[in-house]
Amino acid sequence: MVVALALFFWWKGQPFADGDVFRASRLSRGNRWFPTQVLITPTAVVHYTPEVVGRKEHSIHIVHVASVSIDTNLFFSDVLIETSGGTTPVTCHGHKKADAVRMKQLIEQYQTAIYRTPVNSGRQSEVARG
Repeated sequence: MVVALALFFWWKGQPFADGDVFRASRLSRGNRWFPTQVLITPTAVVHYTPEVVGRKEHSIHIVHVASVSIDTNLFFSDVLIETSGGTTPVTCHGHKKADAVRMKQLIEQYQTAIYRTPVNSGRQSEVARG
């Protein structure tokens, strides 16, 4: 029974998706049984917290991320991701400092890539031709 319970908690703590998933430490507050995870893709930031039955998941489109703040403590870092939509910011406790910095870098990298891409390049050439 103890082994089954240990396997259950281990299984719930595994990365929930492929890609850049950052898991909080089980040694940090609020992450002892079910460590929170953050997935960062070129289009979204997903905050994922497993539960005994089911999960909590909050997804933010990458263009709606307004700011990323990192609060570095003695052992772990807290990451605060604010949105431009005014909703409750995503707060993640217990990440390694290197992971927190990498999360911020990825978000900035993906936002820069989106805003550098010309949206209507074909339409602009039509307008220029008259």
